[in-house]
Amino acid sequence: MLLSAYLSKRFRASSGSSDEKNGFVSFIAKASTIGILLGVAVLIVALSVINGFEQQLVHRLLSVVPQVEYVAPNRPIDNWPDKVQKLSEQRGVTGAAPFISVNGMAQYKSELKAVEVRGVDPALESDVSAVNQFTHGKLVSQISEDEIILGQQIVKQLGVKQGELITLLIPQVNEVSTEILAPKRVTLTLAGIIEMGGPIDSSAAFIHLSKAQSVLGYEPLQVTGLRLAVTDVFQAHQIALRVGQTIDDYVYISSWFRTQGSLYQDIQMVRTIVYIVVFLIIAVASFNIVSSLVMEVREKQANIAILKTMGAKDSTILATFILQGLSQAFIGVVLGSFIGVILALNISELFTLLSQLLGSNPLEGVYFIEFLPSKLVWQDIVITVIVTFVLAVLATIYPAWQATTVDPAKVLGN
Repeated sequence: MLLSAYLSKRFRASSGSSDEKNGFVSFIAKASTIGILLGVAVLIVALSVINGFEQQLVHRLLSVVPQVEYVAPNRPIDNWPDKVQKLSEQRGVTGAAPFISVNGMAQYKSELKAVEVRGVDPALESDVSAVNQFTHGKLVSQISEDEIILGQQIVKQLGVKQGELITLLIPQVNEVSTEILAPKRVTLTLAGIIEMGGPIDSSAAFIHLSKAQSVLGYEPLQVTGLRLAVTDVFQAHQIALRVGQTIDDYVYISSWFRTQGSLYQDIQMVRTIVYIVVFLIIAVASFNIVSSLVMEVREKQANIAILKTMGAKDSTILATFILQGLSQAFIGVVLGSFIGVILALNISELFTLLSQLLGSNPLEGVYFIEFLPSKLVWQDIVITVIVTFVLAVLATIYPAWQATTVDPAKVLGN
């Protein structure tokens, strides 16, 4: 093996000579190394960004968006405190809270904005939602009956400031004739602003549960739905089906997969596409090694023949050219991994700097976050390195085997 490593080093050094053929072989070898370098670096950065989006989906979006909901379609849910207590005791559930949800309009002076009004219990809402982490001013857990908390984009569009009065327009329907009545007007004080990024900032409006009950004419123990937080968000639907059997009310069962599942599926689809595309790039770069080694074997036939006449075994010749191909891949993998890790660890700052230079943020209003997240997972690096080396080994087998078939009598006899 030491002899093979020495011979590989000598062959590699001679490939960089000024001879035209040697120079072309050296160019192909360097091109394959650069291709592997770029492929490895791009794959590490892309996977870290995808992991970052998945992490933000779980720890940011799903900490605010309902993970599991039981919504009454017709009549409200009665005696909600007992049902919240029962649900919170179930396996896989970390918290339960009541809510009343209704669509309405927020009005400030002549400006109107459609909102999703959500009446919540301040004492229980923090058990199922982390919205307090993204709220400025008064928190949802501190809201009183005459106050409201709105998303930042709603506040911006209305032009209202914290502490000012706004009017909620809540639609009413005649239950007998199903005629639409004049909306009920409710005046509330803007106590807090939600600044999370994404669609929540453009639609969320939180009021006190008792206020929502009085506006809609519900009894103190009546709500339109119950919300759960679960231990494993990726098992939310299964938990929802199992836990939902403990309550007697006729409800629609909903999990975050219904509202945000497409986003999660998109993230997984992009991950798969990135794997396929970048590994194909690495494969092409790796199999460039085949071209360079085949040309080098033909160029070094005389050297190989001399080595064979001096007693070199086929295994030594085989190992020599395999090591030569792996050395090209090794340089690309090491440099690519280093560059990829550095970029992955700083991609968020680089994206912010680029956005400032361009004067616009490509993610603004598109996703639930307006920055480029990154989470470096070392298993991704290990998989990338292993697969790249496997492809490199496969690429070197044929030209290395071809080197062992050189006939010293034919080569040296000419």
